This record gives sequence, structure tokens and C-alpha cells, in this order.
Amino acid sequence: MTHSSADDRSTVTGRRRIAFAVHTDTDRLPGLPTLLRSLALTNPGVCEDFVVLHPGLTDSSFDPLRRLHPRVVTRRADSRGDVFRLEGYDTVVALAPAMVVLGDIGELLRMRHGVGAVPQPLCDGAGRERRAVLPDGLLVVQRADVDGVVPAGRDTVPEGLLTPLDARFDFLTRRLYDDTPVPAQVAILHFTGPFDEPGYGPAAEARRRFEMSDEEFRAAYCALPGDKHPDLLAHLAPPLLRARPSLGLARTVADVYRGQGRYDEAVDVLAPVVGDRLDAPRCQETLGVCLMALSRYDEAEARLLLAAASPDVAPRAFAQLARLAWLCGREADAHAYAREGLEADPTDSGCHAWYVRTRPKTPEERPEPVAAEDQLAHVALFAEGQENAGDKVLPEAVRLCFDTDTGPRRWFQQPVHRLVDEAALEQLNARRGVVVGGGGLFLPDTSPNGNSHWQWNVPDGVLGRLTAPLAVFAVGYNVFDGQLYRRGRFAESLRVLVERSAFFGLRNHGSIERVRELLPAELRDRVRYQPCPTTVARHLVPGWLDPVERDDTVLVNCAYDRAGLRFGHDYGHFLAQLATALKGLRDRADVRYAAHMPADEKFVHDLRREHGVALPVEQLYDLSNDGIRELYRRSRLVIGMRGHAGMIPFGCGTPILSLVSHPKLAYFLSDIGREEWGLSVHDRDLGPRLGERAAALLDDHAAAVADVHGAQKALWETTRSNLDELRETFGRA
Repeated sequence: MTHSSADDRSTVTGRRRIAFAVHTDTDRLPGLPTLLRSLALTNPGVCEDFVVLHPGLTDSSFDPLRRLHPRVVTRRADSRGDVFRLEGYDTVVALAPAMVVLGDIGELLRMRHGVGAVPQPLCDGAGRERRAVLPDGLLVVQRADVDGVVPAGRDTVPEGLLTPLDARFDFLTRRLYDDTPVPAQVAILHFTGPFDEPGYGPAAEARRRFEMSDEEFRAAYCALPGDKHPDLLAHLAPPLLRARPSLGLARTVADVYRGQGRYDEAVDVLAPVVGDRLDAPRCQETLGVCLMALSRYDEAEARLLLAAASPDVAPRAFAQLARLAWLCGREADAHAYAREGLEADPTDSGCHAWYVRTRPKTPEERPEPVAAEDQLAHVALFAEGQENAGDKVLPEAVRLCFDTDTGPRRWFQQPVHRLVDEAALEQLNARRGVVVGGGGLFLPDTSPNGNSHWQWNVPDGVLGRLTAPLAVFAVGYNVFDGQLYRRGRFAESLRVLVERSAFFGLRNHGSIERVRELLPAELRDRVRYQPCPTTVARHLVPGWLDPVERDDTVLVNCAYDRAGLRFGHDYGHFLAQLATALKGLRDRADVRYAAHMPADEKFVHDLRREHGVALPVEQLYDLSNDGIRELYRRSRLVIGMRGHAGMIPFGCGTPILSLVSHPKLAYFLSDIGREEWGLSVHDRDLGPRLGERAAALLDDHAAAVADVHGAQKALWETTRSNLDELRETFGRA
């Protein structure tokens, strides 16, 4: 994945854009490959844009750098001072061609204020010592602090902005005369003379470690222990794999491609190397999962059965086999595979979940037969067990829009991830209508398939033969900021979907814009606005009563799926800022944590470990839908990072503040004209701002509730108008 191929909505989420920058000319250009190699080999988990500023070198001059790094950006610049004005970035780490990176520089990437630099000791003509930042010294520039402060042509740090850094981040080789060893703590070594100058042997040797051929560099990077950045690995490993095929490296590359949604490339890498080998069960498992993501189910099943022959891999492989069989509508096979997995490991949670999910229903559990023409079909993600609480509330909320009876008498349930084959198509066509939604179903992962490249696993040809009226209702474009979405297949499927739909409503205007970008001009106007029904729960739930009194409670929620895309380098900053805000709020209310799923509780553990703040936990994933709504309804304020940690309480009439780490939260707040209710998780002053805004809502709570009700009114009017139209489309049962 390259920077340009990722979905970039950093202006919506506030995600911090970071770059390394170096100014060079013809004479200093040969030093850059060594600098780049040292950066990658000492910080293998870091891959930000590497911006080369130059006076006008030919584009081909940078080809050696492009072979080493996937995110080399070149820009014309007259002087190094342009690092203070580098457009498109929030933080710029300025290096010099005469530097080599020897250690961890994560601290530099986490800096948030001023201009970081190392003041170096200098002597004037009279022998007096002073300290100053060298013209080519390390700089960590926060653009927000220097914009309008550093005039064009200036290349020195303005007074008042300097944040002194430890000398290890810009350690001058002149301190190492007489072959003094390089201190172990040095992170960046800065050569102040020729790289091979006599008397500086250890320094020269430290740099010489990174002077190697491209192939040697690729091999060295791929052999490093621990986590490596997927973008760098995907850039460096394939040429090595082509030159010397290796089973272990093939699996490593395939795992990277799999994480980036490049399942076809993962298969192309693995299949020739793995063959039918029984001594490579983990490779067979990876290959099987990637084939499943491409909807090549027969091939995937064969690979997973080969993997299941290994006792070490069997439980995971059988869980995947159970999922595959379920996707294809083979409930009995899914149950049998899950049972085999439990026989291999009775404690395996994946196999246990599938065993319970696919167990045969008792006569009492089977719904009474209903005439198909009296039902609507609902295509959705139906959460079970301890899955996301929002995904439990949402399907019921969609159904409440159409009928107060949300059970099997009125609704035929079609899981969105299950393959729509001929039998499923017949079931859907027998109903008086099909409702697809809601939720963020337009996303490439979670349960990928090769048929549509979004969450509904329906081939175009099958969708084209759907004769029942079709409504896409309150679906969202859920791609993360910075996430790769290979949208060609999705765009084709989307066109068929829009053409076939009698109603096509998306849950926010941000999603509408993104989807319209992918459609031909003649279909764009068919994309409509339909708010998520959870946001109008007060108008949908039978017998709803607004609370006369509320508990003196503030609920907080955080999300951790795709944490790298949510937080980048700023998780420690986010945690510290939330600790500050919550300590202040605890003086005003009972602050509790609302976990939508078990993984959300990481925040509570990290907050207690890092900052000594302990929060009681409300486990929403174990509550009924009524219980979830009741908890949110009676709270005074909800501070949430998940989309439905904002939309559900809002729908219950409760004031909200959103911790924005995904565009969908900002999209919703924009739709209701309350952008001030959102704060980016990357906000430099998140703690004070969150505390201030929360206090204002608590201080004038009655007005805050009235504001929620007022903002909700327009959403309900839109929903009611759309439902009037859909009742005509579906007819009345």
C-alpha cells in the first residue's frame, strides 16, 4: 500500500500526518540510501513519507531511493528552510544526508509541541561557548506552531518554539575523536566530516553497517525479529521472494497482503510455493483463508482440510472450516467441523462459538410457519453472544422502522455474510420485499468476499435476478482513514445494486459523497439520505418515555479494532489526555466505562496501569437491547468513540461527545450541525477541551437534552418521509 492508494480523510478525523524530510543536492544525494536503510533497519515498524527536497535534480536520480522505500516523495525546494513550510503534513522530522539512524526514534514521532532540536555547543571567536541548533541539525517541526511564524527564506528555529532534545538524537561525530566508541544510547549519529575521516573509526563502522546492496538490505529487513511495518515488508520482500523462493517468506508476504486486503496477491505468492505439502499447515491455513476471502470456497476448503491435519493448527483450521460451511449455507457441516475442532482442543473459543451458533434448533426454538408473502426479508449483520452491542441494537432498530413486530413472524432473516446462492435467491424473491441494512456495510474487511467486495456476499448475476423490491436502508461507507480499499470490484457491484434498488439510502452525507464518486453520473441522484434508525429510537420504540430524572452518570467508550489506523503514533498521548479529562469529570459525576465488546476493555486496563485511574465497567455486550437503551437513556452524558456509542445514546435523547478516530463520527455530527460535539483523538489539547465541553453540557443539562431533541427532529422527519415511500413500495401485509 502506498500513501496515495489509501483512503485519506485526515482532514475529517484529524489524523496526524507525519513525514521525514531531507534537503539534498547532487553532491549529498549518494548519502541518502544509507540513511534510508538505517532508518528502516533500526525502526522496522515505522513507515512514513520520506520527502526529499532538492534544487531541481532529475526524477530518475531518486530511483535508488524508491527501490528502498515505498513512500519516497520528491519536491523542489530552494533551501532546507522549506521543512518549516512543508504542505500536507502536521509533523516533519528533518534529517540530514550526513546522518545515520542507530536506535529507536519513536519519541520524536510522538512529539506534539514546538520545534524539537538538539542545541549543540559552539565556540565563538573569543573562545566562549554557547549553544545553538546547527543549520543541518535534526528538527522535529510541528506545523501548527510554525505556520505564520517562520517567514519564507528563514531556516532557523524561532525563539520560544525550541523544545530541547537529548543529544542522543543528534550526536555529532566530532565528539568521537581519537576513535572513541559510539555511545550505546545514540539514536542518530551526525557526521561532521567525511564518512571515512581518520580518527573516527567506530563512527565510520557504525555507518558502514548500513552500506549494502539492495538485495542485502531486503534480506536484512525481512530477517529482523519482531513486528515490521506492512508497507515496508510488502515493498521489500517480493523481489527477494522472486529471487529465492522461501516457504517462510512467502507466508510472511501473504500475511501482509491479507492484512491489506490484497487476497489475490496473497494467493499468487503462496500457492506456487505451498503446493499440497502437509509439512506447511500454517501456510495452508493462510492460503485457505485468502481463498475464502475471494469466494473460492471449494479451493479454500481443500486447503483448510490440509491445515487441519496438523494438531497444532487443527483448532483454528476447523473454526475457519465451520465459518466457510456456514457461509455456504451448510449448517450441518459447519456444526460437524466445529465439533472436530473442539475434539482437537476443547478450550478453543472460535470452535465453541461456531458449535453453539450452528447447533440444530429444538422444536420449541423453530418459528411457526409463515406465508412468505407476508414477510419482509432483512439482510444484516446479526450479532450473537458477546459481539458488538451496537450490532445487536441496530437490526432491531431497522425493523422497528417498518413494524413494531420485529420477530420471525414478520421478518425473514438473511445474514449479510452468507452467500446468496440459488436457494437463498429463491427465499428472498418469495418475500414481499428485501431490506438491506443498516450499519457500515460498505467496507472491505471484517468478512471479505470476492463477489461484491462489500459485506453483502451476493454475486452480480444473482443480484440482477432479484425480483422482490429491494431497499438499501441506512448503510454507511465505513472505510477507515488511511485504509486501503481496492474499489474496482466494489464499484461494479455497487452499480448493479443501485440499479436494482427501489430505494437506496445511506446513513450520512459523507457516505453519500463517497459512494457517488464511484457511480456513473446517471445513477448518482438515486443515492438518498436515510439516517441510522438508532438515532431516532425515541420515535420508534413502542411506549417510549423520556426519563424524568437521570442517573448522575457519565459513560465513556473507546474502540480498539484497527488501532493503528485509529491512533497512529498518538495512543500514549490519547491515553494521557483522557486520564486528565476523566480525573476532572469524576469530581462532577460517576464516570463509568461502557464496553460495547470485550476488546473495548483494553482502555480500562491501560488507563489504570499507565495513569492509576480505575473505572467501573458496564458490559453492554451482555445486556439486552432494552437494557442497552435503558443504560444510555438514564445517563447524563456519553463520551464515545464507536459510532453507535454516539448514535444510540443520541437516539435515546442523551447528550453526547464523540472521540473521532473514524470519519463516520464526524459525518454524523456534520449531518446534525453539531460539529463541536466531536474531538479528534489526535487533538493536541484533547484533555482540557474534552473536560471543558463535558462540563458545559453537565452544567446546563436541560438545555443540552433539548438540543439533542431538536437535532433529532430533522432526522425523524427524513426517516418518516422515506418510510411513507417504502410502505408504498413494499405494500402492506
